[in-house]
Amino acid sequence: TDSINENIYLYYAVDNPVITDFQYDKLMEELLELENKYPQFKKADSPSQRVGGEILKEFNEIVHGERLLSLDNSYNSGDLRDFDSRVSKEIERNYSYVLEYKIDGLSVALKYEKGILISGATRGNGEIGEDVTANIKTIRSIPLKLKEAVDIVVRGEVFIPKEKFRIINERQEADGKMTFANPRNAAAGSLRQLDSKITAGRGLDIFIFDILEGEKRFSSHYENYGFLKNLGFKIIEGFQCNNIDEVISICESTIDKRHNLPYEIDGMVVKVDDLNSRQILGNKAKSPKWAIAYKFPAEEKETTIRDIIVQVGRTGAITPKAEFDSVEVAGSVISRATLHNEDYIREKDIKIGDTVIVQKAGDVIPAVVRVIKEKRTGEEIDFIMPENCPECSSVLVRLEDEVALRCINENCPAKKRRSIEHFVSRSAMNIDGVGESIISLLIEKNFLKDISDLYYLENFVSEIEKLDRMGEKSTANLIESINKSKSNNLSSLISGLGINLIGEKAAKVLSKEFKDLDNLIKAPVENLVEIEEIGEKMARSIVEYFNNQYNLDQVERLRNAGLNFTELDSKETNDRFLGLKIVITGSLESYSRDEAKEIIESGGGKVIASVSKKTDYVLLGENPGSKYSKALELGVKIMKEDDFKNWLKI
Repeated sequence: TDSINENIYLYYAVDNPVITDFQYDKLMEELLELENKYPQFKKADSPSQRVGGEILKEFNEIVHGERLLSLDNSYNSGDLRDFDSRVSKEIERNYSYVLEYKIDGLSVALKYEKGILISGATRGNGEIGEDVTANIKTIRSIPLKLKEAVDIVVRGEVFIPKEKFRIINERQEADGKMTFANPRNAAAGSLRQLDSKITAGRGLDIFIFDILEGEKRFSSHYENYGFLKNLGFKIIEGFQCNNIDEVISICESTIDKRHNLPYEIDGMVVKVDDLNSRQILGNKAKSPKWAIAYKFPAEEKETTIRDIIVQVGRTGAITPKAEFDSVEVAGSVISRATLHNEDYIREKDIKIGDTVIVQKAGDVIPAVVRVIKEKRTGEEIDFIMPENCPECSSVLVRLEDEVALRCINENCPAKKRRSIEHFVSRSAMNIDGVGESIISLLIEKNFLKDISDLYYLENFVSEIEKLDRMGEKSTANLIESINKSKSNNLSSLISGLGINLIGEKAAKVLSKEFKDLDNLIKAPVENLVEIEEIGEKMARSIVEYFNNQYNLDQVERLRNAGLNFTELDSKETNDRFLGLKIVITGSLESYSRDEAKEIIESGGGKVIASVSKKTDYVLLGENPGSKYSKALELGVKIMKEDDFKNWLKI
């Protein structure tokens, strides 16, 4: 367990892995076998506790030994100077500040006794929180055992990285479920799941930023960072500022820079660094006098909704989307935003022709925030959800416990099209050259009706060559890409089938567990729920999928076409990028971004989102963004695409 815990710390806390994913998986397999064989020797800090599986009826309460205070807010430089004036009146000697990113997440307290994690609780009302220990243990950046046998209570912020947030919402929307409004809601909802398996699959992370209880070893907050890091925590490192002018400068410069961070921040936290000075300043009823939050102004843009359309997802969920005049928000141009469902539109009172404010939830997902009703002219039009599917005219239904309308016609062309688009996507079978336009063309000409038809297109090569935008070479490339995908691993196929609630990660778990698709097809619910990261709803969804004769017919056609139905033997990766942290910027000529990322990670490296002093290389493509300038500023090594190719030949 010590070896695995150390590698979890290196990977998740300090972003510096020293072994490959394959080597880690083998260590975990060995540990689980030993624990099953000798359960009496299972340790309290065993990494096996991170997989989830405990289902609670409700959360118990935990009384905090030290109150978890909230922060007063400031919104401009004047507010910060007022705060500094209040501090200077109380403290006669020189003082400095520590400035931290204000992570947009959920505050928690973690209690350790003799270095072992005992409990984790939400902030609650500051005095009493909810016991979420089972869910806290699924967060891999939280150490179950510290590097010293100390008694300590620390405070941190649980959050969801931007990329995980995007993936979660895409999955929610595809399944016809309500998407999360922002990363904080997603983190809070994930941490408060009664089924810890669901929490384990949400990709939660944490930054530790304070010591609530324990031996006070240092005189300043900044010095505590090193102590927390040495214990094994993933810390939120701060900026040391000698005066309020430096604080204001960093706060204002971070407003734009925050978009480059891999996680969402909604401001900065200003703290008096000296701990003795904090004692002098003291606290108010709910907030400290020695700290204040600087809140970023939300980046919002005004635009006009020109239309509201509805889309049919691969599960039949009907999703309304607003189409509006293009605006640039958080670094990119947007012209569409999901409106989720009919209830959302009614709640926001959104009409076609409305002037609205839009932003990006988590700097990622376009969203309509509110309507500017004073700009209404009376010519706005109420939107009415259709009673029939816009593609197949079937009557739409609202299933029990669902907010979305759904088309339940198995032969709906929109569902078929979305299913095929999902099947060929990078998160599934990853078939190059089969985009939405090609799929639409082949469906229109009756060459494609189902996912299995892809593997029978070679019977119609001469006819396909005559279609617009195709020709002999394009058709040959198309058939080659499709045939190449036949040898994909089982996990890609499971993901591609589009089973409700089963995404890329769950597909990999199922592939490793069952080794063969036929084993998965025959698996009962009671066996599925025993698997790491597979909850009861997911298990029932799998069984329902394979109880459907149409789906079984599709599987048989895929089998007859020669697709691989088994888990391929894992091969230990090379180590040419071992331990390197690499940022990719710009467009690469010979690789997609996902392909380059896969190559780096298979070589033991890690692709990170932002450039820092800890970055080893920036892989440079055409038209690079601000990350290239940042790399030059920090002196980070630049790897051009030709350098990358040569490295692969080593």
